[in-house]
Amino acid sequence: MEKRQLGQSTLQISEIGLGCMSLPPAINEAKPILLEALQSGITYFDTADLYQFGHNETVIGEVLKNHRHQITLASKVGNKANATKDGWTWDISKAYIETAVRESLKRLQTDYLDVYQLHGGTLDDDFDEVIDTFEGLKKQGLIRSYGISTLRPNVLQTFLPLAQASTVMMPYSLLDREPEEFFPFIQQQGASVVSRGTLAKGLLTTAWEERLQAHTHYDEQTLRQLLSQLTAQYGNLHALALAFNLRSPVVASTIIGASSVTQLQQTIKAYQVAQQIDDFAFAKEHTKLTTYTKHR
Repeated sequence: MEKRQLGQSTLQISEIGLGCMSLPPAINEAKPILLEALQSGITYFDTADLYQFGHNETVIGEVLKNHRHQITLASKVGNKANATKDGWTWDISKAYIETAVRESLKRLQTDYLDVYQLHGGTLDDDFDEVIDTFEGLKKQGLIRSYGISTLRPNVLQTFLPLAQASTVMMPYSLLDREPEEFFPFIQQQGASVVSRGTLAKGLLTTAWEERLQAHTHYDEQTLRQLLSQLTAQYGNLHALALAFNLRSPVVASTIIGASSVTQLQQTIKAYQVAQQIDDFAFAKEHTKLTTYTKHR
């Protein structure tokens, strides 16, 4: 699998990353998926302290602890679990971040994170304090780089100029092209996009007819016609979805979830086919180049 540089960091990450939120909670069920990803050339593993209230990190740490030198570990912070672990509050204070990163490191059984991301944010947040805290963690060797996971353009435009961020994680797919408007800005700021939602909840796979339902920017009838046209033109919709995201140099990796080895293998096969797709004129012409209407 090909690798790309992550923003202005020294990290080289796999073009396909594994979004670990979808992993089964049982270690014996998650282990085959994680090891299959590693065997397939995936080196970027994305998690968050919020996922299963830390258990997701624990599973990853247990399975991949002996492969640490082969992988890039990314986690997120900002959602503080309550005492009963059935809810959370937003907390991005320096004190909490410094505590949370150490808890994540303990669960992941490592002494550093490659990527640490703010898990959301609004304009009411003190980004100066957050960035100062992240920079401090870098100096301590607890993280190698940092970034933000957001779908709010106003947050993006405020956070990036203040930071030495390497990554912006955001939803992006053939059916959700809103981020394209900000790709030049993100690249100018020295960051890369790590995209999620690439397969649009399965709509952009070969099994799309089984999952067909209205999408944010398309009613069901329009979507059926569009996906039929794209399938007729490109053959493999799953491969097209991956290739479309990776066609942009600002996208360093596209995150794909998998709850089974079979699902992961389908993505790996689609990635191999995606290498042969280099003409996106039809796809761009027939999909909507939407722009953000909120949080501008």
